[in-house]
Amino acid sequence: MLANYSRSANALSKLLEQEGVEDKQVLKAIAETPRHAFIDDVLKHKAYENTALPIGQGQTISQPYIVARMTELLHLAGVRNKVLEIGTGSGYQTAILAKCFTKVFSVERIKALQWQAKRRLHQLDLYNVAMKHGDGWQGWHSQAPFDGIIVTAAASKVPQDLLAQLADGGVLLAPIGEQNQKLTMVIRQSDSFTEHVIAPVRFVPLVPGDIE
Repeated sequence: MLANYSRSANALSKLLEQEGVEDKQVLKAIAETPRHAFIDDVLKHKAYENTALPIGQGQTISQPYIVARMTELLHLAGVRNKVLEIGTGSGYQTAILAKCFTKVFSVERIKALQWQAKRRLHQLDLYNVAMKHGDGWQGWHSQAPFDGIIVTAAASKVPQDLLAQLADGGVLLAPIGEQNQKLTMVIRQSDSFTEHVIAPVRFVPLVPGDIE
């Protein structure tokens, strides 16, 4: 069974390469990460399809292409070391980030999801991730600044607290908008911020507050 899953992860990586993902480190991370481990048993048969899936609590595990592409975009922008993830969710995106960056900080507002994700990452021997239960809109002030910030839920506007936590030269990547969401990259240069729209996307909303 594990061999089948391993072949499936490799096949998914090859599919994403055909879809335009070029970063070899990202593709290797996809090939080596068991996506089925982040999904409930009833949906495991869909684990290696290039599609988003529900994970409970009104949340989803993102489409693998989006996971890979957002990670690749941070790499292309020169981010290598310290990354903040807003929205741990299942932990799958977190796992890919952990294999591509030196240190990952991840914030999740739903405590039950955070604990599940932490357990999964430890099972995969990924220990370069620090997790916090809290409001993603506020980021993680005490650990700032970050070289890169990746937001895995759609904000109605770019969260100002997150911009303030970017290092000089740092990059924020987030879906912005409500009905019409656009993946947006914001680059900080000193106290100025430059926005670039990447592509239309569809994410669950970035809800303020936290849930015990």
